[in-house]
Amino acid sequence: MFVASSEFVDAAAAQSRALGFHPAAHYVPHPIQDRSDAEIRALADAAFEAILAQLVAS
Repeated sequence: MFVASSEFVDAAAAQSRALGFHPAAHYVPHPIQDRSDAEIRALADAAFEAILAQLVAS
């Protein structure tokens, strides 16, 4: 399972096809690097339940 920003959806799909491995993934809104600490915490809080559900299901 991995978490990445939405900018990497296509790259992750291509890498998965090339490797023949399709891990669970969760994408958060891009960009990440310019966000404040509070904004990053809000993204993490918003994604937490979905990520936890994918981890439990894997």
